[in-house]
Amino acid sequence: PHEYSDFETALLDGSVTTSLVEIPENPELEDWEGLLFPDTYEFTAATEPEAILQRLASTMEQRVDSIDWSAWEDLGFTQYQGLVLASLIESEVQVDEERPIVSSVIHNRLAEGMALEIDATVLYALGTRDIAEFDREFDSPYNTYLYPGLPPAPISAPGRASLEGAAAPDDTPYFFYVLSDSEGHHAFAETLEEHNANVAQAREDGILP
Repeated sequence: PHEYSDFETALLDGSVTTSLVEIPENPELEDWEGLLFPDTYEFTAATEPEAILQRLASTMEQRVDSIDWSAWEDLGFTQYQGLVLASLIESEVQVDEERPIVSSVIHNRLAEGMALEIDATVLYALGTRDIAEFDREFDSPYNTYLYPGLPPAPISAPGRASLEGAAAPDDTPYFFYVLSDSEGHHAFAETLEEHNANVAQAREDGILP
């Protein structure tokens, strides 16, 4: 059986390629973040690591290329930045029908030049998923509280629903969202006042600490 290190080597020695972004000459594993499409694949035991990883990378290329990014590109963004946006949606949203709504919040904030303030980017920068370790002052280009705009690279590998949501957001007036139940639904708000009320409700309901 192949070792984890065999897959690592294949990503780092140039055996696997992608057209979505230029991989540096001496890459690190982080450079491949978000570029391998999460899905169920079938391979034989004899399939080499580079062939497995190339299929994941090529599938992500195909998925990204199959999306109509024209509205996003008209805003001055690239397909790769669309993949970054989709990774934010993937990390923040559990309920598929909310992906285009959360996408609209991110689009609205980008249009206004507001910081995105997405907790998942800070946790990614900190290398943890434990919300107890959350630190909005942590200095990293991935900290969307400190740095406006999109983070420099994906923070997860988005599935199709997140890619579609990124390219085709709902048209909403929302700038805020907060978890509202244990199933992962969010409450959306146009103003900070409404949002603070939603946060207070989520705390009262035991959804937030």
